[in-house]
Amino acid sequence: MTPDGKPEGEQWNFDASNRKKWSGKPPAPAPFRVEPDAVTRDVLQLVDDHFADHFGSNDDFHFAVTHEQAQQALEHFIDFALPCFGDYQDAMSDHEDWLFHSILSPYLNTGLLDPVTTCEAVVQAWYSGRAPLNAVEGFVRQIIGWREFVRGIYWLLMPGYAQENRLGNTRALPWFYWTGDTKMRCLHKAIDASARNAYAHHIQRLMVTGNFALLTGIEPADICDWYLAVYIDAFDWVELPNTLGMVMHADGGYLGSKPYAASGKYIQRMSDHCQNCHYRVQDATGERACPFNALYWHFIDRHRDDFANNPRMTMMYRNWDKQPEQRRQAIISRGEWLLEHIEEL
Repeated sequence: MTPDGKPEGEQWNFDASNRKKWSGKPPAPAPFRVEPDAVTRDVLQLVDDHFADHFGSNDDFHFAVTHEQAQQALEHFIDFALPCFGDYQDAMSDHEDWLFHSILSPYLNTGLLDPVTTCEAVVQAWYSGRAPLNAVEGFVRQIIGWREFVRGIYWLLMPGYAQENRLGNTRALPWFYWTGDTKMRCLHKAIDASARNAYAHHIQRLMVTGNFALLTGIEPADICDWYLAVYIDAFDWVELPNTLGMVMHADGGYLGSKPYAASGKYIQRMSDHCQNCHYRVQDATGERACPFNALYWHFIDRHRDDFANNPRMTMMYRNWDKQPEQRRQAIISRGEWLLEHIEEL
């Protein structure tokens, strides 16, 4: 904020400036790394001994484990990634796991970093000319505007909130969420990164693994348990509202005013996954058509009673209703087939 009480840059929100697709340039910096000390190596060995068959791997553990190391991780982010964070915070890459993300959530959520002082350090980068406003505002909005928001929802609505399932979803989580063994390139890459890094950034979680769970009607408890199990930053207070409310819209719109449902075109717009995929993102029907396309319209059609009167969904239903009846039926049939053969995708 400026001294006269107005927002810096005369805008409250720079989200429209945070949606660039990454082409490989500028090059993404290497993530902050810490060589495990003796205590950490002992803990890693205990995990290997007792949980050898569990999801994930300890082969490349490089996270900070002390406040001092976490502070170094914050400084690394400000120096090397923050300048480009705003432009590419929603981008995904077939060849780069980390891009320009801070990877500070593990330290914030375990108490190794304080959210206020972290935001203050990032804001100072704007005032000192080390980072652009869209990057700094976007980061602070994720911490103050979102992280603290979902924390408030958790403490306000639990324990009953955990039982919400307003869309009546009952489908079991597909097994490939634990293996990454799917021909859908975006899902494979997100799950593979999760297994190797115990981390995936917010768009991979929301618009790939989460979007697929929403479109296919996965039981909210199943997908919530998966997120809680696989990510280093996942604690119930932050994971549950994000997954149940934002990803699955299972709270009837309490957390977010519309479901975060999207076809394959969104993934194509924000990544290079589609050009390396078995499926064709430009198709909605046919055996090689991107599953996200037919599943998106199947979701829209079967939940008409839930969303047709939502002002933010009106255009989607108008577009769907304009389609010729024969095409709508073909898309619905493709969606039905996908749901019946979900483990084969």
